[in-house]
Amino acid sequence: MAQTRQMTPDALSLLAQPGTPIAAKLAVAFAVRVTVWATRRRTRLALSRLEPWQLTDVGLTPGQAEIEASRVFWRA
Repeated sequence: MAQTRQMTPDALSLLAQPGTPIAAKLAVAFAVRVTVWATRRRTRLALSRLEPWQLTDVGLTPGQAEIEASRVFWRA
């Protein structure tokens, strides 16, 4: 499984400075988007594998968990 790092505010502010190449900005925006998608996919997969008693512990019904787990990764 790939490790991901969250972008810090300092790192993101560097991208906002004048002179930052547009290609760099686009590359970072793409990387952030892919990271968000990967996190959603991984989280929903883990949710689909929880037992009913575990779902109850986190305040979800099996039906709610099934609905969330069946959502595609690009949907929030």
